[in-house]
Order: sequence, then structure tokens, then C-alpha cells
Amino acid sequence: MYRIAIEKLLKWKQSERRKPLIIEGARQVGKTWIMKEFGRQAYEDTVYINFDSNSVMADLFASDLNTDRLITGLELYVGRKIDPDKALLIFDEVQEVPRALTSLKYFYENAPQYHIVCAGSLLSIALHQGTSFPVGKVDFLKLSPLSFMEFLMATGKERFAELLDKRDFQMITSFKQIYIDALKQYYFIGGMPEAVQCFAEDKDFNETREIQKRILAAYEQDFSKHAPNEIVPRLRMLWNGIPSQLAKENKKFIYGLIREGARAKDFETAIMWLSDCGLIHKISRVNSAGIPLRAYEDLKAFKLFVLDVGLLGCMAGLRQSTLLNGNDLFVEFKGALTEQYVCQQLKTIQDLDVFYYTNDRGSCEIGFIVDTGELIVPVEVKAEVNLKAKSLKTYQEKFSPKVSVRTSMADYKKEEGLVNLPLYAIDQIAAMTDR
Repeated sequence: MYRIAIEKLLKWKQSERRKPLIIEGARQVGKTWIMKEFGRQAYEDTVYINFDSNSVMADLFASDLNTDRLITGLELYVGRKIDPDKALLIFDEVQEVPRALTSLKYFYENAPQYHIVCAGSLLSIALHQGTSFPVGKVDFLKLSPLSFMEFLMATGKERFAELLDKRDFQMITSFKQIYIDALKQYYFIGGMPEAVQCFAEDKDFNETREIQKRILAAYEQDFSKHAPNEIVPRLRMLWNGIPSQLAKENKKFIYGLIREGARAKDFETAIMWLSDCGLIHKISRVNSAGIPLRAYEDLKAFKLFVLDVGLLGCMAGLRQSTLLNGNDLFVEFKGALTEQYVCQQLKTIQDLDVFYYTNDRGSCEIGFIVDTGELIVPVEVKAEVNLKAKSLKTYQEKFSPKVSVRTSMADYKKEEGLVNLPLYAIDQIAAMTDR
């Protein structure tokens, strides 16, 4: 299974300013697999250490963090010499031994010749709880579920993925039905690696859905196992309430829908916990369109999306036939799935800040508004081919953006200041708006 993150890992290996690397991401997005695959592709030797329930590693890192001593201990543990020029050191579930995280500082300062990558479930939680290592001594890489582009490659459509990358929209339009059919599949299957692999091998939607249910059950178990006891009930209410929040026409998060009389202070910690775990994307409102967009962020208004469109459909009990064949009752939730999909793809693009816009009266709402660092780009999201976009017109009249994007099932078209970008090509937004 091809992951674009492999290319980033190869660049990290070649960098003269390389630091120990921490891979962040939710459980079951493929962190362990990608570290091992990177080792297999790029190194002669891979030294894999799992810190979960590993008393030997806990003892090794419990005393002083002298790097020569640590390397000797690791060599004794794996039973072979570790050559820094040939070996990749993998620390998995590293949050289970917090002093191993602290040691990364000393590896960077005193033994930079060693190539070290780390990952772990709920690692961001450990970092935010003050595990001691100085910022600036490690590199970070965020791993998400498979993007639609990676899904195409995983399901035998590599040539169609390449075509998207070349942005040959005349050719793409000729084969648009293949992209649309694959996109509908992606809405159901999503990008969790195990679900995608199952579908790629067996084309079995039912088995894929069972895998998604198991992943969701594992997340709920994590709530009880790792979260502070006092917020566990709120975590469950918040997590299970996201589909109904997104089903509304106005998808702004409303606390009162979770529990009558609920207020922000009741759920702020739960939102932060889910966000730190990588299970949700919190997209804040902005009320203007200046650079940087973050300066105009309204911290009280936001939308919540889950990490994966397939998991959202599973949480909502969405059936395969409803999604693939259409259903009148599905109209409202189709918009929710489409926004979830667009959010998920935008979040895979490096250095792209993602928000949404409404004016103060609430009469104009733009599904997403992105900051590329040089441009502020409004993104109007449509589930079908209906291109009426009253809000986008209002926004354009007020802010006169250099370029606007309307994404839908309609074909690619570029007009003066407006790009009609098919939903299946939304990850090309940065390249399309830089021109």
C-alpha cells in the first residue's frame, strides 16, 4: 500500500539537519506499518523496539540517559550491533516509557548519527501532559488516514491518480465516471488502512464495515482506558453526537444538542482530548479574510469533523446501497459526508490553514476558507452538480478574492477568478490556486 508520507520520510533521511522524528496520528492510521516499511525500503537494518509492557526498556531508560549506554542496552536487547550508518531505530508505543521521549533530546545533541523514528497511540496526549523534552530537538510528521489519491492507488487505479497529479483536466473529464464511482466507494470505505486493504483485496463492503465498527469500538475503549475518569462520559456524548451535528444545515457545533443546557466549559476538555488524539478536526470560524486568517479566528464558533469519512458513515449507520444508489432521505446527510470528505483532504495538505467563514448576520456561509500563506481562498462545497452559490457571490462582492474555488461533482472549469474543481480533485487546490 503506497503512502505519500514515505516520500517525506525519505527527505527526512537525507536532511543534514535531521532530528529524531515523532510520527503523530490517531490509532490505526498505519504508523507502525509505515515506520517498518520505511526501514525496509531505505535501510539495510531495522531495529524495532515496542515499549508497550516492556519492563526491560522501562528499566534501561529509568536511570541516566547517556546515549552510549542506551545504545549498548538496545544492542544487548536486540542481540546485534547497531550501525548508525545502516540502521533505522524504531521506538513504537514510546509514550509508555516517557523517559525514552526525553532521551531524544540527548540523541539529537550527543548522537545525531543515529536515525530514530518514534510513534505511539495517544502520543500527543503524553506530549501535552508535559513529558519532558525540549521543543526544537525533534521533528514531527503527521500521519492521517489514506487520502482519496492514496485510495485510488491502493485499489489498482494508479494511472488515474497520476492523471490527477498532472492536472490534465481534459483527460480527467473523459474518465470522470471512474473518479465519481471511486469517490462514492471512498465515502463508504474511507481511508483507514485496514478497511482499505480489506476492500482492495475482497471488494466486500460488509466486511469493511465490520472493520470500521471494530476501530470505533477500540476508540471507545481508549476513552475509558486513557482519559481522565471525570471526562469519559462527556467524551462519549461528544464523539457520538458529531454525526447529528453535521447533519444540520448549519453545521456549527452547538453544545445544547449534546445535552440540554450544556455549555462550553462542560465540554472544552473533552474536545481538546479528542483533538489531541487525532480523532477530530476542529475547524474554527473566521469573520474576515485577511492574512493571516488565524488573526480573525472566532474561538467560540467552530465545526467538528471526525478523522475519517468512512468512520463517520459507520457512526451514522449509513448503508452501502443508500450511498451508492442514492435515496431521497439521504439528501441532508450527503452534504455532511461531502464536507467531511473535503475537510479530510484539505487536512492532508501541508502548510494549509483551514477555517470556515460566516458573516456576522449568518446570511453568508462559506464551507471552508483556506490560507495558503500567500492567498486566502474561499471553498464552496456542493454535494452534487448544483452550482448555485449565493454565499460565494456575497463573499466575492465583499472581499474580492484573487481566486475562489467551488467544488462539486461538476466538471473542471476555470473562469475569471473562479475555479470549478471536481470533488475528486480537491487535493489539487494548492496547485490550482497558485497559478
